[in-house]
Amino acid sequence: MAKLKNEKKLFKAAIALGTQYLQQRGSTFTATDPEDVKAQYIYKALVFDKLMQPLAKDQETTLNIKHKLAIWISRKLPADHPLLTGE
Repeated sequence: MAKLKNEKKLFKAAIALGTQYLQQRGSTFTATDPEDVKAQYIYKALVFDKLMQPLAKDQETTLNIKHKLAIWISRKLPADHPLLTGE
């Protein structure tokens, strides 16, 4: 998988948007949960709701899930967003 420009910042934005999405679904996690747990929870909710294509079972690693969430948020942002333009 090719690394995205600003992937770490995109991932942080995905966690923020994913948290909002989970709250709208009536589900959430605690503020003390580790980032990896949050990423897996958001990923599984998005896959369950068919908003994201699932990874192959043998590819469901934390690193791949983070990358997948960064790709997901990059498609939600407008083309001129600073995280996509590198500003």
